[in-house]
Amino acid sequence: MDDTDRALIRLLRHDARQSVSALAAACGVSRGTVQNRLARLEQDGTILGYTVRLRADAAASPVRAVTMVEVAGGKLNAVVRALRSLPEMAAVHTTNGRWDLVVELAAHDLAAFDTVLRRIRQIDGIANSETSLLLSDRP
Repeated sequence: MDDTDRALIRLLRHDARQSVSALAAACGVSRGTVQNRLARLEQDGTILGYTVRLRADAAASPVRAVTMVEVAGGKLNAVVRALRSLPEMAAVHTTNGRWDLVVELAAHDLAAFDTVLRRIRQIDGIANSETSLLLSDRP
């Protein structure tokens, strides 16, 4: 599995109903490339179904985090839309208290995680954020 396969899977996790054309544009490849890769991923059992269910070891995102976000002014809806467009975004929740949003992120490695954090910091309307890596699922 290469970076293009991982990008397709991230995009499908976000919205498994995206068209092949939209997936191709997002990955910077041709429609034929996307169709061939999806067929291969289905044939080898990596993609088990839609909404996407993956073999546990196929495209795990071992770098997971929670980012708390403070939104400036009345830009909450625009910030949420921008965050939802990120393939690494697993979930976004509104909350009360010091932070306006809680964002769950998942990336395949630290370099990808660093990249998504930089993109989040550039979103117009984000006044402040704090990110914590999730280290384990056990209590």
